[in-house]
Amino acid sequence: MEKEIRKCGYVALLGRPNVGKSTLLNRLIGRKIAIVSRKPQTTRNRILGILSGPGYQIVFLDTPGFHKPKHKLGEYMVNVSKRAAMDADVNVFMVDAAARPEEEFGFLEEMMPLASGTAILAINKVDLVRKQELLPLIDLYNKRFHFEEIVPISAISGDNVDRFLEVLIKYLPESQMPFYPEDFLTDLPERFIAAEIIREKILELTGEEVPHATAVLVQEFKERGEDLIYIRADIIVEREGQKGIMIGEGGKMLKKIGSEARKEIEAEFGKRVYLDLWVKVRKNWRKDPVQLRSLGYA
Repeated sequence: MEKEIRKCGYVALLGRPNVGKSTLLNRLIGRKIAIVSRKPQTTRNRILGILSGPGYQIVFLDTPGFHKPKHKLGEYMVNVSKRAAMDADVNVFMVDAAARPEEEFGFLEEMMPLASGTAILAINKVDLVRKQELLPLIDLYNKRFHFEEIVPISAISGDNVDRFLEVLIKYLPESQMPFYPEDFLTDLPERFIAAEIIREKILELTGEEVPHATAVLVQEFKERGEDLIYIRADIIVEREGQKGIMIGEGGKMLKKIGSEARKEIEAEFGKRVYLDLWVKVRKNWRKDPVQLRSLGYA
């Protein structure tokens, strides 16, 4: 008997910061794979999410938001997005329906020539605009750029996401074998997931400046017995003042970050977690290639 013909391929999610790429990925996978925040540049690495269905498998590449970098970390993040665009079979360019189109043009003009795969435009956050505004918006993008399809969606509400998925499957390459086992949802190691959850809580609980100068490095991840995981992690900041903010008066902020992160890590791994957090200063780490590599940004 011949093997079932399947459609399998890599789909890159590309867009400016806060356009909703990670929210869309999590909705499609049906589980929280990527951390989300209202603060820009939440995603720093390429996040891989795997969606397997009847006759298809999509390997999503969630990427950092495209922006004008101000330091080496920013350059790394933009390069991650560019590499994903060059490697993917289908490139989904996401734009914000509520933003002025001119704000999105620069991103599209720079990224689209790099894309080797099929170009799809996803106009996200349609729940924030009136329906009569959508057709002129679609027409505007259609006249200025060449996309195989333009799909309006709302990643947060799920509006038209099923139609969007049908479009992706349509343009996937044919393959007789899936790339990953069908029960795989991501290739992310547990250490990385734990570090990202901690960083998400920092984004939620601290002010505008501090989260962007913060990295999380898991130093120990050990199972102790059948139902306990010990995690020791360093929260890296750039200045002593940021360290003070991260710890808070009487250690209150660090305790709150630890408590919120521990609950989510326990829910993720299905085990009790002992979370041991330390705050350390590494001056100007975002500008130092050696320190960036040591923190996993390489």
